[in-house]
Amino acid sequence: MLEFTFWDILSNLLLAARWTVLLSVIAFAAGGLAGLLVLMARVAPVPPLQRLAKLYIELFQGTPLLMQLFIVFFALPLVGIETSPWTAAALALTLFTSAYLAEIWRGCVEAVPKGQWEASASLAMGFSEQMRWVVLPQALRIAVPPTVGFSVQVVKGTAVTSIIGFVEITKAGTMITNATFQPFLVYGLVGLLYFALCYPLSLSAKALERKLNVAR
Repeated sequence: MLEFTFWDILSNLLLAARWTVLLSVIAFAAGGLAGLLVLMARVAPVPPLQRLAKLYIELFQGTPLLMQLFIVFFALPLVGIETSPWTAAALALTLFTSAYLAEIWRGCVEAVPKGQWEASASLAMGFSEQMRWVVLPQALRIAVPPTVGFSVQVVKGTAVTSIIGFVEITKAGTMITNATFQPFLVYGLVGLLYFALCYPLSLSAKALERKLNVAR
């Protein structure tokens, strides 16, 4: 049996952590762009678009991320679309993230006083102009803390991708445990790495909430 030192285990987990961070960044960035489109449809004065966006949000919020991942990874090849673990992980997390961000941002948009909508409408602004110049700049102030806070969920959600063979921290921990038979040490380090990634984001969200005075 191969001998693994503490530093061997830690270094391999740190190498895997790169992919956890990269997947989180891709899912959050792409999910943010998709979430913005869903948000626009959700608040647009077009009932069919509103219903479609609401269905999208409820679908991804009402089903487990693991099931969504399985559908992307196993179901798409059945219709001729081959997906690698990396592609499936990125796509599933992007869809998951977009639904949650769209709903978070919808709440922030609705928190903008109705008088702002009425004032901008009196200036003959259309819906897109109202959103761009009046509503979204005000909603952004409210949205920053919960958006940063949700990024913690995205980081932790990457652990689910280990099920389909994507080698991030959790998958690497399982592989190292099988080789070293030291589960307490390995998974203890895995937990510490997730904590090191998530705790600064949680602190940032709280600091931004205080700074932007969202509570008031």
